Amino acid sequence: MRVWKLLGLAGILAGVATGAAVARDERVRRHYEPAEIRRRLHARHDEAVAREANGTTTVGEA
Repeated sequence: MRVWKLLGLAGILAGVATGAAVARDERVRRHYEPAEIRRRLHARHDEAVAREANGTTTVGEA
């Protein structure tokens, strides 16, 4: 019975460690500089204005 408890605890700890590693990777991946965010937002805005000027819409818009 004790072996099963240790295996269960090891499984839980492995799950926690995996979750922590995934969360850390996600934070690193999503780290953008303010200038990069600003550039991306301006590009998205310009694309939206161009689409509106052309009279086209994307999926989900009416």
